Parts: sequence; structure tokens; C-alpha cells
Amino acid sequence: MGAGHDAVAGELARRLTPRDVEVSVLDVLDLVPLRLGHGLRHTYELSIRTAPWLYEATYRAFFVSPRPPPASPLTALIADRLERRVRELPPDAVVSTFHLAAQAAGRLRQQHRLDAPSIVLVTDFAVHRMWLHPGNDRYLCPDERVARAVAERMGRPATGHAPVVRPEFLRTDDGGRLRAAIGARPGERVVLISAGAWGVGRVIETAEGLAASGRYLPVVMCGRNQRLRARVLREGIGHALGWRDDMADLMAGAYALIDNAAGMTCREAFACGLPVVSYRPIPGHGRDGAQAMARDGLSSFAGSPAELVEALDRLQDETTRRARKIRRLFDAVPAEKVIGAALG
Repeated sequence: MGAGHDAVAGELARRLTPRDVEVSVLDVLDLVPLRLGHGLRHTYELSIRTAPWLYEATYRAFFVSPRPPPASPLTALIADRLERRVRELPPDAVVSTFHLAAQAAGRLRQQHRLDAPSIVLVTDFAVHRMWLHPGNDRYLCPDERVARAVAERMGRPATGHAPVVRPEFLRTDDGGRLRAAIGARPGERVVLISAGAWGVGRVIETAEGLAASGRYLPVVMCGRNQRLRARVLREGIGHALGWRDDMADLMAGAYALIDNAAGMTCREAFACGLPVVSYRPIPGHGRDGAQAMARDGLSSFAGSPAELVEALDRLQDETTRRARKIRRLFDAVPAEKVIGAALG
């Protein structure tokens, strides 16, 4: 729905191309006729912005129930159209980086309408049931703990994989670009506040709390939400940046990242060695993912403005211990290696 799933698919394609693999990246929502897939994306975005309780209720009812997901007319429609595409250009493997794609590909595989293996690359730290379909052949999971749970539940091979992030996030930088962009003074501790590509969540209140503490300089990453950026600048509660393609350089100059979605931005921060604090996560998978990261010792989870400042204050003491756990994530097998093996 957001930019994270696209980023993973794009980076996988980049990594596989040097292996003499022809890669076709397909947005599963484009398979829904009459542009209804884009309407679905808009509806989801609208619910996150204006009625998060509605998405939370939907998530609890359909995504986290222990029962298998019910047959969905939308999934059946997408599967039919996906079948047409794979008949035009028969693949050697189908890789899903979004749960709706995993349901459609699994359905085709289960019904013997897809000859190629179906591999699911899970992008959530908290794996809900919509990622899981018995027709899929293999699961690539965020870590080995999740992989063991998925393998036990599905009876299919599942392994942990290293985070799929662009190579620039794994290189160090002096951090000067961020400080120059916002005019930070020497010694100021700059904290990035992520609002995702859509610029959603209660990030204004987060920035206000940090500014009031007097100990941190908030910078709201507003994504493509120009209204949010204008409001932050108008109210003078910190700095605001729009959509950026140089996030690796910006992260290199920050003290910490405050995140509300537990998605791709967190993995990019992990690669940069930037500590992550989850705060006021978006409902559903965002909250579950943030809590899962905190339980695994990869990040902190703050439940109030006071806890947020305390979590930031503690980072210097926790960084070394947490870095060892994060390093293990990146020492796992690369996803492209597993996919390459499936291609033969």
C-alpha cells in the first residue's frame, strides 16, 4: 500500500539482474480492474488518516485470527488476472512482497494453475495470517524466530533473511548533509520523526513533545504530504523535510529515529546503525510490528511523551547491546540467494 513493499521489490530486482535473471515487477493492485485497486489503496490511506479505529477493527477481525483467511472474491479476481500474466511470460519463480500478492499466488499454486514455485518475502516483523497461504512453497521471514513459527504453522520451508535495503544504507557517512539541510548547531542532537511516504500519524504532537524537552531537535520526515510539512513549518515546532532520495545520508547525521510503522524505514535505520524508538504507531500491523521489534531487542517502544524522552536519553547506554542483535539480522542469508537457488 505504501512505498515499503515497492522498495523491497525494486531492490530485489536490482540484486537479481546481475545474476542473469530477467525480472518483471508487478503491482498487484494494478491487476484489479477499473482502477479499483487504486481505490482500495486510497481507502486504506483515508482510514489510517481519519479513522484508525476502523482499520484496527478490520485488522483484528481478518488479519490476526488463528483461523485460515476466508476465500475472498478480490483475491480470486487478482489470481485470475495474475494467471493471465504468467501465461504470457511463464516465470521460473513468483516472489510476493505484499500479503495480497501472497494470497493470490498461493491460490494459483494450490489449484495447479501456477507451475513455478511461489516464494513469499514477508516484510512485517509481526506476521499476520494474510501473509500465509498453504499453496505457497517457501517463506522468507524477518528473522529465524518468525521463520520457525511460520514453518510450524504452515508445514512449509521458512528461513530468516537479511533485510532487503539499498546498499547506500550499509555505508557510513559523516552526517553533514542532514545538519546542513536544517542548519543544526554543533552539539544539537537531531531526531528524525518518520511519517512514512503518506505523512500519517500524530507526528505533530511527537515533535512538540521533543521540542518542549529542550534536549532534542525534531525533524519531521513528511513524505509526500505537503500539508503536513507546511503545518510543521508554520507552527515552528521543528524542522520538516519532504520526500527525499538521500535518506541514507540524512540518517547518518541523526541521533535517533522515531518511527510509527515498523516498516522499511526501520530496516534502513538498522542498516545505518541509527537507533529506533517506536512511538504512537499506526494501528494494526504497525503497532504489532513495533511491539515485536521491541520484544526482540531491536528497538525501544515508548507509550507516553515522558517515556519517549526517557528512551532517547537511554540510547547511549543501549546502543552497543542492540547493535549486536541488529548485526545478526544482516548476517542472515540474503533473500536473493534463496530466490536464486529456487531458480536453479
